[in-house]
Amino acid sequence: DLLFERFLNPERVSMPDIDIDFQDDRREEVIQYTRAQYGVDSVSQIATFGKLSARAVLKDVGRVLGVPLNTIESITKHIEARMGKVPPLKYVLGIEKDPKKNWEPKAEIAWVKQSDDPKIQQLVKYSLILEGLIRNVGMHAAGVVIAPSDTSDYVPLYKTPNTELMTMFNMNDLEDAGLLKMDFLGLITLTVIDKSIAQIKQTRGIEIDTDEIPLDDEETYKLFGEGHTVGVFQFESPPMRDYLRKLKPKSIDDLAAMNALYRPGPMEFIDEFIDRKFGRKQIEYLHPKMEPILKSTYGIIVFQEQVMQLASEIAGFTLAQADLMRRAMGKKKLDEMAKLRTEFVLGAEKREIDKKIAMEIFDMIDKFANYGFNKSHSVAYSLLAYQTAYLKANYPAEFMAAMLTSQMQHTDDVKNLIDECRKLGIDVLPPDINESVAEFSVKDGKIRFGMAAIKNVGKGAVDDIVATREEFGKFETIFDICGNVASKQMNKKTLESCVYAGALDSLAGNRAEKFAAIESALQFGHDQQQHREMGQSSLFDDGSGGDAVEMQPTLPACEDWPKAIRLSHEKSVLGFYVSGHPLEDMRTDVEDMSTVELGKTTPDLDGRTVRACGVISALRTKIDKRGRTMAFATIEDFTGKCETLIFADAYEKSQGAVKLDAPVCMIGTAEMSGDSIKIVADEVMSFEDARMKLTHWIQVVVSIQSTDEARMRQAISFIQKHSGNGNASCLFHLYSENGESKRWRLVSHEVKLRAEKSVLTGLRDIFGVENVRLVVDTPTS
Repeated sequence: DLLFERFLNPERVSMPDIDIDFQDDRREEVIQYTRAQYGVDSVSQIATFGKLSARAVLKDVGRVLGVPLNTIESITKHIEARMGKVPPLKYVLGIEKDPKKNWEPKAEIAWVKQSDDPKIQQLVKYSLILEGLIRNVGMHAAGVVIAPSDTSDYVPLYKTPNTELMTMFNMNDLEDAGLLKMDFLGLITLTVIDKSIAQIKQTRGIEIDTDEIPLDDEETYKLFGEGHTVGVFQFESPPMRDYLRKLKPKSIDDLAAMNALYRPGPMEFIDEFIDRKFGRKQIEYLHPKMEPILKSTYGIIVFQEQVMQLASEIAGFTLAQADLMRRAMGKKKLDEMAKLRTEFVLGAEKREIDKKIAMEIFDMIDKFANYGFNKSHSVAYSLLAYQTAYLKANYPAEFMAAMLTSQMQHTDDVKNLIDECRKLGIDVLPPDINESVAEFSVKDGKIRFGMAAIKNVGKGAVDDIVATREEFGKFETIFDICGNVASKQMNKKTLESCVYAGALDSLAGNRAEKFAAIESALQFGHDQQQHREMGQSSLFDDGSGGDAVEMQPTLPACEDWPKAIRLSHEKSVLGFYVSGHPLEDMRTDVEDMSTVELGKTTPDLDGRTVRACGVISALRTKIDKRGRTMAFATIEDFTGKCETLIFADAYEKSQGAVKLDAPVCMIGTAEMSGDSIKIVADEVMSFEDARMKLTHWIQVVVSIQSTDEARMRQAISFIQKHSGNGNASCLFHLYSENGESKRWRLVSHEVKLRAEKSVLTGLRDIFGVENVRLVVDTPTS
């Protein structure tokens, strides 16, 4: 039911809108193809013109006039865009009042208008004149024009030594000049599919043709129905995943409808659509002729093509006329609408449809026309979504490796995708110079971290490392690397980052020793490669192309970095922790003290007070309107992360606990958006302080059968030694499993312990980690 007239029809006078998506890493090939096919002089990209906005004009004029940069920035930082638009300078500075009241001048820059400084007066005067003028010429990211003859026959052209040939008309003016603009868009999803297929062929020997993927795959629809669509094109937002769990899609039609409905206007009909699908609400049609058109969407008008089909079937409009009606309805052109209503009703009456029903149908179409989405667009999106979901459902490791590679420059996305891998049961192995390649790769169902994702390690360096490894075999020492890999790629920063990331862990020595050896390794490598270039051979040459181990310097003897330092270094070059987690040593206590797991939240948490424990992984402070410090922080636990807002009162009470990489306990109000959580903090404490302050009971679980008298005496002695300076009572749960299970609870009201690390460690050494737990809230039984 895709209609060509929705794309192009004889009665439509405007140019068609042609957007084509290609793999984002091969878009340039397509442009080169069009030049070869239609002629270099007939194919041009399109110029864009950057204008002097309020902020830009102040900066440029201020620079010319010699106004200090900090003065300019004290003005521009208060100019905020609204709905993507920067307000005109005359409204920003309060020189004129905005009649629509969209923009109000800020008190912080009222001084500019009143200033008697001649340079500030000149700044305002010239900026008001120059604002809106063209500042620079750029190139449209995707726009391409293919002309019937030389492009210069139609429009002037523009070129610099650093750009391709461009039309000097922008995209809006080209249509008036008689040229058709096409958008050659780069779509990363197509690249992910291509890389997934390549990985599958390499790891499993299976060749996949996306055109041959079955459209009724049970595992794929199960993935959609369970909302496991992280990484699935167009279907990965949390609210969308909630709707998918309700919809349980079983066809491309269902996916296309959901894709079209999940937009600001029609979103209100999603629950109605789902209820009708499952028979919870009745589907009714104003006329039997409507059923064949609306049956696939359960009686709801979802697509623009349905609007056109209804106009054609009910009123006898040609599809070209129906498309014009759809466009008029979408733009709410009242004069045209009145005329169309008359024509629609007359046409319906000719088809023996009652006038009253015809008017109701027209009103119904009018209601939905503004919400309708282009079905051909939605189907194309949904087919692409299905292909990505099919790969994820059936070849999860290969698909996730391709996704990770596509996002490797975006740390947060990589972290989220690694979390998704864990949920899927896929191990993500750390980078290893003897195993990794530039991209994320798959071996034995596990994903190996791509070395090009390490900060300061470029793809060129990794390609050289892999080529050297294939030629000479695996590296054994840091000196092997420097001695054999091209020196221009192996610089100090690259090696430091590799050590920090743990990519050299398979080589001799600990991380601290390898880090200390970097300078001598680089010098060794420089000397070796110089000798090689001069044709000299080492006295102890081992004949393999590298130098014998005996000739290499020795690693300096160093103690390895403490765990906290090691993890901090990993995060600095990877953006997250790989070999462990800063909270690992306190995992049991984190679980006991938290009322929410950040990666496993549910909508019913919205508005509730929660207690979250985690590490502050990102932090930004800001001065509020009263001149007090507030903070925006990201905290992470073992399951995920969340954004937090710490207002000035809570920030002041935190007593310095709010620091980057610090373990904290946060109490505040949860705000849910789908299944992602944000916390507005009432109180933030260091984890150690929170553990001691909030713990009411230290609970010890004791099996009578497995605990002897000596262990109990050891425990009593330990407790007596540490009693008296805390606020946590000791709570013993004794149980016997001889015959029927029996339990006793013994509480010491006299003994008070501090719930600090040394006390908890001592008790856990006696009874075991899992048998000593914290009780933050008073037990009910």
